[in-house]
Amino acid sequence: MHTLTFFPLGNADCTRIELENCRQLLFDYGNQGDPDENNDKRIDLATRLREDLQNAKRDYYDIVAFTHLDDDHICGAPDFFYLEHAKKYQDDERIKINELWVPAAVIIDDQTEGDAAVIQAEARYRFKQKKGIRVFSRPDRLKEWVEKQGLKFEEHKDLITDAGNLIPGFGKDKDGVEFFVHSPFAEHIDDKTVVDRNEAALVVQATFLVQRGETRLILGADTTHDVWTSIVKTTKAHGREQRLAWDLFKLPHHCSYLTLSAEKGKDKTKPDPDVKWLFETQGAESCTIISSSDPIPTSDTDQPPHRQAANYYKDVVAGKGGDFMVTMQHPDADAPEPIVITIEEGGQQYQPPKQTTGKTLVAAIGAARPRDQAPTQRVGFGR
Repeated sequence: MHTLTFFPLGNADCTRIELENCRQLLFDYGNQGDPDENNDKRIDLATRLREDLQNAKRDYYDIVAFTHLDDDHICGAPDFFYLEHAKKYQDDERIKINELWVPAAVIIDDQTEGDAAVIQAEARYRFKQKKGIRVFSRPDRLKEWVEKQGLKFEEHKDLITDAGNLIPGFGKDKDGVEFFVHSPFAEHIDDKTVVDRNEAALVVQATFLVQRGETRLILGADTTHDVWTSIVKTTKAHGREQRLAWDLFKLPHHCSYLTLSAEKGKDKTKPDPDVKWLFETQGAESCTIISSSDPIPTSDTDQPPHRQAANYYKDVVAGKGGDFMVTMQHPDADAPEPIVITIEEGGQQYQPPKQTTGKTLVAAIGAARPRDQAPTQRVGFGR
């Protein structure tokens, strides 16, 4: 059994994956809550993660991935993690990172400050040391940066994984999971004078295997509709549509309409054609969409979450007998708790908070897929 946890952090992200073999991965760390403010319902992420690690008798994560450097994905990370590039981040109370995953934009971005600058310094240090890091995509600007440091790019190539490939170090036979990279594209960095972090973010599909059943999760970072269109078109062109199949979808950008289209719509966002295919055709029966966001508003708002986008997602899952879940509304908006989903032989299963009373909320919300018969080694798309 694998366990996925999505934390209530407001409009911010952190997803934990605990594998059946006890390896643990953390995607993003947006700890924006204020534990000293009584009216702040966001979880104290640092405290919760420490408790979970202590229960597991460990002080490290096997993988920590920062999908991009926006504050809602990295806030508080320099206070929580043991970082190798400077002694000020190395006391015994900090949580260690065996391997750091970042898109290439994290290394070459020249507009960083605050927590983003600290995470960038750590990524650059590890990349220079050639250990404890994996970088996604190899734009020309990354090669230029490496050469400016007086280093040889060829000596660092093994640390880089392009879109269209599996991430080394994981396999369905060994770990019960494989990770397929959909983004970033190199051109999303090289074609911009200033790095657009959302366009250059890390997007992956995780395929979990339990017995002979597969369950697929897409972690969407803050990817917008135009990037999703590029991902869909490229994936279709290479005949790899199964790499965009999903049972669970962690929505990009806190249920923003911009994931679907440039137009918000009056009552429901109408998605671009390729994005429509992604959600309506590729989602499995009994699928689950998770919005890492504040509660869905009942009126129009400038900032996400947008009710129009939520209305579209609700219709998608309704047509498939699935579920739409919001981190800051689970199990209710007055006392949100992490969303926990286990991946078992029969597929995905929701685990209600322990304090839940009354009628049971336990429900199987997914079904096992037949085991993918395609070979596990993939040829890159050259994105």
